[in-house]
Amino acid sequence: MSRKVRADIHLDAIVHNYRLAKAQAPTTMAAAIVKANAYGHGAVPVARALANDADAFGVACIEEAMELREAGLRQPIILLEGFFDADELPLIAEHGFWPVLHSEHQVRWLEQFSSPARFPVWLKLDTGMHRLGVAPDQVESLVARLRQCEVVSEVLLMTHFARSDEPSLPMTRDQLGCFDRVAAQLGLGASLSNSAAVMAWPEAHRQWLRPGIMLYGATPFGESNPVADQLRAGMTLSSEIIAVREVPAGETVGYGATFSCDRTRRIGTVAMGYGDGYPRHARNGTPVLVEGVRTSLAGRVSMDMLTVDLTDIPQADIGSRVELWGQRLPVSEVAQWCDTIPYTLLTCLTPRVPRVYSD
Repeated sequence: MSRKVRADIHLDAIVHNYRLAKAQAPTTMAAAIVKANAYGHGAVPVARALANDADAFGVACIEEAMELREAGLRQPIILLEGFFDADELPLIAEHGFWPVLHSEHQVRWLEQFSSPARFPVWLKLDTGMHRLGVAPDQVESLVARLRQCEVVSEVLLMTHFARSDEPSLPMTRDQLGCFDRVAAQLGLGASLSNSAAVMAWPEAHRQWLRPGIMLYGATPFGESNPVADQLRAGMTLSSEIIAVREVPAGETVGYGATFSCDRTRRIGTVAMGYGDGYPRHARNGTPVLVEGVRTSLAGRVSMDMLTVDLTDIPQADIGSRVELWGQRLPVSEVAQWCDTIPYTLLTCLTPRVPRVYSD
């Protein structure tokens, strides 16, 4: 490997984070969410690392589910967007996938489908997110219809929170109230908790948790949280310095001349850019670690390279290791400097970056 870009995936940290999620509600089940290639970490290696712990896995679509089945994973796999066409139902029945239903037409397709196999379904209730889910006044009739479907072995209710990462705001409590009013008479198991709710809303834990971003060691919160503070980074993204130069006072660095040197600055060029998935919109001042010392971006990120300020790190030179985020630099902090969220940084990492797995 000549270009020194790499993403070290810390599988032991991901297992730790899953167990931390379960510890918040020890009597519940938890579906490890590994959609979008396990948030960029590699769905199959992550799922295999979790195989002895995970009660189920959650993916977005049947293609992601089949990847896990073909890799030998036997746990239940929840299709979080359900099925997009009735033609998927034979595969769902064959492999025992658990589809999420969010619309009446999916219920109708199930009623028209015949198979000797039976499988659970999760009915998604729209409690205020207004993205997917059936209206509260539809739930009772749809549950009754699902209970009559020959292929449905069990019905579970779920919803998704819009602002559970903002615990001081009332919306999550409002959504909880809506869910409980609908669910009160139905006697069904429930799943409400994404990562933020796992860590901050114990009243939402119910029968199934759905930890996602927390598995990978990133916090969804904008402030400290006692559970999130125990997470371990699942990925360390790093590269090396490939060039060093002295840039005089008054000169600029990079495209657009966005960084101007207030004095002579020692600038290092790093083999990492938006072609690798590092965000182009990272601002001057975005933190990085060089030889374990904190410094920052100096100039605009380009496709294959970015530049950092080495002025106060005299020991840094060509070949010095650069951590872009990871065990010593939280991806959530980097995301704030990029005016985005850690989800986008992790999932947008491109295939050009080798993933290197360790236990």
